[in-house]
This record gives sequence, structure tokens and C-alpha cells, in this order.
Amino acid sequence: MGNPSAEHGVPLTDRVIASVRADPGRPVLDHAAWAGPWVTGAAEPLADGVLAEAVFPSGRPLPPSLRRWLAFDSGLLRRFGWLDGESRFTPRTLGRIGRDEFGDGWGAPFEALSERFGECFLLPGGSDSRRVLATGEPDAYGEYPVFALDVDDLPCVELMYPGLDVYLAETAGLVARAEGGYSSLAADPVYGPRMRTHARNAFAGRFHEECLDWPDGF
Repeated sequence: MGNPSAEHGVPLTDRVIASVRADPGRPVLDHAAWAGPWVTGAAEPLADGVLAEAVFPSGRPLPPSLRRWLAFDSGLLRRFGWLDGESRFTPRTLGRIGRDEFGDGWGAPFEALSERFGECFLLPGGSDSRRVLATGEPDAYGEYPVFALDVDDLPCVELMYPGLDVYLAETAGLVARAEGGYSSLAADPVYGPRMRTHARNAFAGRFHEECLDWPDGF
């Protein structure tokens, strides 16, 4: 799908894998020890037979970047709750992730978006914020968006990456995000078109949505 280039999809993911193979034990996040290393011990590729048949519980296909990453290693995503012991995907709703990560008070407002984003997966990233991949309408490269969940001032969800491919590349230091907030890649000449596609699908063209549905008594 799309124009095969080293800036998107599987080719970009391959660049990340090459970088990680060169130093697999380095931290995923320099600023957060809790994220751990890219690879703990030896890489744990998902079994070929399992990966060949894998789809999300909703029936949606895996994005190409995820399929390629899992052929290299499943350990990182297992640590963040993507897969159970039988290598089955274990998504959560956006609201469930919000509650699990921020507690019932700050996390409850994200429940209002659970119907729209019902199949989500946590990724390493942020300190007071979190990174979440949400399945739905894919972009031209077959990739699903990655959002930032933030509870500074008002809880909000903002588009941050146009796919797991770009998330992995930026986290590994292969892609630079300009200053200007979570959705700064919207102005990027390479990734902007994909960001705008996801913005239309997720937020009617906007890049973020505030969550104002507070629980009683909070």
C-alpha cells in the first residue's frame, strides 16, 4: 500500500530493527527506566504460524509495521500487555487504559471515547502522559494512529504518530519530531498527509479531543 519508501511502513520498521539489533539492551526511553530495554535477553519473535494467522480480536488486520516487528521480537509488546501467554492479542478500551494508567479520577473522562476507540494497546512513552495505538480506519500504508493521552490541566487525547512505524522510528532516534506539541508531525512534509488522514477519521479533522466527562464527586 502507498509508495514503498524507507520513510514508511515495513522499510522504516526494518531500519528500526537494524538499529535495535546493534544495541538491543539500550533503554527504550532514556528518561524512564520503567520502560526497560528494547530487548530483554534474546529477541522473542512470534512463531511464524501464529503470526501468519494473526488478526486483532475485532478482525482488523495487523498493520504492516506490527507484523514486521513481531517477526523480530514480541517481548517488548508483551511487557506492555499486548499479548497473553497464548500469543493472543489483549486490547483494552481507551477508557480502561486511562483508568489503569491514571487512576479512576483522572482516567474516568477517557471512558467517553471508549465506544469510538474500543481496541487499544499501550506503548512505552511519556511521564504524565501515555502513548496508545488505537485500531480503526487505516491510512494509505495500512497503519493505525498512535495517540497521546494527557491529563495536564484537562484530560485529552491527541494524535501523535501516524502509525506504529513512525512511533518506533522516533522512539529509536531515527525520526525527529519538531517542537510544537504532540501533533507536530502534522506539519511534517513526509508524515503530515498521514496525520491528516487519521485526524479526519478520528476527530473530524482536528488533531485532539478534550475529555470533559468527569465522574460525580471528582
